[in-house]
Amino acid sequence: MKKLSLLYIAVSISLSSCYKLDTVPYSQVSANTFWQNEDQALAGVLGVYNDLKKENTFGLQFSYDVLTDVGLGYDPPGLGEIISGTFTDRSGIITGRWKSGYDLIQRANHAIAQIQKMNIDESKKNIMIGEAKFLRALMYFQLSNLFGGLPIYDESVDLNTEFATLMKERSSLTDVQNFIIADLNFAVQNLPVSYDAKHYGRATKGAAYALRGKVNLYMKKWTDAIKDFDEIVNNKTNNYAYSLSSNYASLFKQEGDASPEMIFSIQNLGGTGFPYGMPMAFYLGSRSTFGSCWNSVMPSTRFADSFENKDGSPFNWDDYYPNYNNSNDAKKTAMMATHTNGTFTHVPDTSKIRSIYANRDPRLAQSLIVPYSDYLGWNANQERNMKLVLATGVNENFGQIRNNRGWLTYMWRKFVPEGNLKGALTDRAHTPINFPIIRYADVLLMLAEAYNENGELAKAVAELNKVRTRSSMPGLNSGAAFLAVSNKVDMQKRISHERKVELSVEGHRYFDLKRWNQLESVSNAFIEKSIVGDNLVTRGYQSRHKIWPIPGQEIEMNAALTQNEGW
Repeated sequence: MKKLSLLYIAVSISLSSCYKLDTVPYSQVSANTFWQNEDQALAGVLGVYNDLKKENTFGLQFSYDVLTDVGLGYDPPGLGEIISGTFTDRSGIITGRWKSGYDLIQRANHAIAQIQKMNIDESKKNIMIGEAKFLRALMYFQLSNLFGGLPIYDESVDLNTEFATLMKERSSLTDVQNFIIADLNFAVQNLPVSYDAKHYGRATKGAAYALRGKVNLYMKKWTDAIKDFDEIVNNKTNNYAYSLSSNYASLFKQEGDASPEMIFSIQNLGGTGFPYGMPMAFYLGSRSTFGSCWNSVMPSTRFADSFENKDGSPFNWDDYYPNYNNSNDAKKTAMMATHTNGTFTHVPDTSKIRSIYANRDPRLAQSLIVPYSDYLGWNANQERNMKLVLATGVNENFGQIRNNRGWLTYMWRKFVPEGNLKGALTDRAHTPINFPIIRYADVLLMLAEAYNENGELAKAVAELNKVRTRSSMPGLNSGAAFLAVSNKVDMQKRISHERKVELSVEGHRYFDLKRWNQLESVSNAFIEKSIVGDNLVTRGYQSRHKIWPIPGQEIEMNAALTQNEGW
């Protein structure tokens, strides 16, 4: 299993060097005793990678979907304060994201500064500096998309000695983006196309091109974005060997960890004694998942309903049940079961329900647990086949999937482990499935977007169709009138839909809607409903929420910081 290698290297180097991966920011590492050889330099860089898993950096990246039309949540991991609109510049979500982000940046800065001074092979030195700059760029990009303009601290700053004097003002968003591009320019020049299997998971030249292309896309530099994406899609100067997996569902299981579709992923490891995973089981799972989990992040009903029919036509429940869309009674009659003491006294036409879902875009059933479908869960300390039954009072002890809120919702299948992963899963907070930050399908869709914005519609359609074809969906402009696309605006809608269904619960939708100025239209006062129409969550979105507030305590410590508009 290739994915274990990088983490084992991190652990083994840290132990042999008396270096703790969870030391932040290097408070127990002396530059005079630690940064002495190549192994120690690598350990320092791997310490930056390790920070990616923290919940306030990228460890809860999947939760951003609850702030969109894709998901819903209610508690801190499910970003409940932001959904309700009650968050402030003092909220833990806000201060945590800022602090942890800058902690990772400081780790990267420290590594860059120390490795630059080391007497080791120059090419290896530049690779490790390139990795640290890639990770620093990734973190600055994330923070800038949340907070806007930021104070920029680079490797010339030593937080250990200058903590009390870090009083920089915020640079403009454009200046932050240019700083990010400069880091990625170095990474593109110095990172290798690939590593040997032992080092699988480290940032590569292709990852740097992909991230730089994404930054250019966000900056609306369409030709620059096209050039970066085209480099790795069409192997312009190197053979990057990226490709779409033939099996979409496998990408979010252990067997997808080393797929050629994964351009850069967080390497997760579980098992007894190796708590180096992300909490996908914990917050995406259910009471029927290993460890009896919390489903803090749930798919929305409107998201499930947005998946097309298999032929690419729009889906409509009214085509199957009269007045379904307008009547909660019709929904309950069509979909709900009833039971007494575990014995079902009424079950709807589950054969019909299953056939309705089977006639949809395959990614629906591959991404979500849909009503009356099965899931290999965990109960009484053993594997057990579970079913999502729409009924009140159901219980995993009787073989049903239970939402811990008692809500009748869809559940996630993506990233949610089955059973205990044959012994690999021992802690629900550390799911040993790699989490993609950038994958090839994402790049193809971003390339399609850049082509479309650059007035190259035919090329945009061609790139998007590659993603649809992988999932056995008909391509745009392939015959039927409902597949026709003839202009830029129509294509923008198609790109938005395709990114939504392809990249769900991977943390992209929130940032897409923000940059497209569509967040308010899907959020403002919207009431999220259960499958059978019950009101669940009312969104309290305000226009100022598009950019998060700078943490109040940071402004108190640094008077040079200004607050975002409306806060």
